[in-house]
Amino acid sequence: QAQLEESGGGSVQAGGSLRLSCVTSGRTFSTYAMGWLRLAPGKAREFVAAIDWSGTNPSYADSVKGRFTISRDGARTLYLQMTSLRPEDTALYFCAFGHRRTTYEASDFFSWGQGTQVTVSS
Repeated sequence: QAQLEESGGGSVQAGGSLRLSCVTSGRTFSTYAMGWLRLAPGKAREFVAAIDWSGTNPSYADSVKGRFTISRDGARTLYLQMTSLRPEDTALYFCAFGHRRTTYEASDFFSWGQGTQVTVSS
């Protein structure tokens, strides 16, 4: 069974930056995509970004395109560099393994971590 642990969340003002990290242990799904999703109060879990097993072909939700950058270091570590943060980015951010797709939805992902909270104030 895979374990995923996210870190790097925090509280920032609008326009600020954060870098999220996700480290995996146990079973890995090295040929699967990995991604970031988020859950805001009163909303469904939302796809944010994904990258395939080779660390190429990044994919982003329209809401974060141009502001967030996903990267992967092998099968064990995933990052999300977030810049120009907005209050609407406030959410609990999860990393997960996912089935490789051309475009992604939250339902494509499995083996969630516990999440790391990102709070952006205006």
